[in-house]
Amino acid sequence: MSTRTIRLADGTQVPAIGQGTWHMGEGQYTQQEEVRALQHGIDLGMTLVDTAEMYASGGAERVVAEAIKGRRDEVFLVSKVLPHNAGAKQAVRACEQSLKRLGTDTLDLYLLHWRGGEDLADTLDAFETLLEQGKIKRFGVSNFDTEDIEELYAMQGGKDCATNQVLYNLGVRGIEYDLLPLHRHRRLPTMAYCPLAQGGQASQRLLANETVTALAREHNVTPTQLLLAWTIRPIDGQRDVIAIPKAVQTEHIEQNAKALEIEFNEDDLKRLDEAFPPPAHKQPLAII
Repeated sequence: MSTRTIRLADGTQVPAIGQGTWHMGEGQYTQQEEVRALQHGIDLGMTLVDTAEMYASGGAERVVAEAIKGRRDEVFLVSKVLPHNAGAKQAVRACEQSLKRLGTDTLDLYLLHWRGGEDLADTLDAFETLLEQGKIKRFGVSNFDTEDIEELYAMQGGKDCATNQVLYNLGVRGIEYDLLPLHRHRRLPTMAYCPLAQGGQASQRLLANETVTALAREHNVTPTQLLLAWTIRPIDGQRDVIAIPKAVQTEHIEQNAKALEIEFNEDDLKRLDEAFPPPAHKQPLAII
């Protein structure tokens, strides 16, 4: 199986497809099912695990704790702090609570979940404190648009940002107009959440699209695998997008892992562009 990775600014290699945990810990599945799912994904090389204090009010972090027990060193662990907890002192306490729920001493990456009312400089100060204390190894942001990234990079320490996690999939391509090029200019990897859309009608619209289903048949893969492979495709020869789909069913986990093996030719991408055109102008940042 492919072990395709994305290189972070500090040289660390992370898998191009990781695992999301949004909606885990909410009772839709048993904790045992969710734990086994994450462990199976780790076994298949999807060792980046993304969670957040917001997910199930810490419940998802507790699921992750069980999944990585005894194998913490295998995992690149990501969590996120809510904006109202992102002040200079609050963010340190919030991180400590996440670490406690996760059963670990340090996070590989800690993200500001989205911009809120707290001063961004205070959040950066908190991240710096957490770095000095060894409680996090890197920091990043989520749901930042171009103006937010430029503001961040103008601040003391802002250039140390490791990623911006944003909504991105074949049906939501707005970041391709300006944000994705800015990330590339800054050599900032993009982390794509909801790479298969956000469920419901949005997902069905993509999965049932004639071009998607036809290409999936031609590649002998599922529409889901095709969409996931598209999200992490190279653009202008560069691979710098990480996708974090969430899956619990064994079949879906294995399909996600095998999506790493799919390669597109120019005609494939042209057909997908015709079905889902890239943006021709600036669009508001899509957020869920």
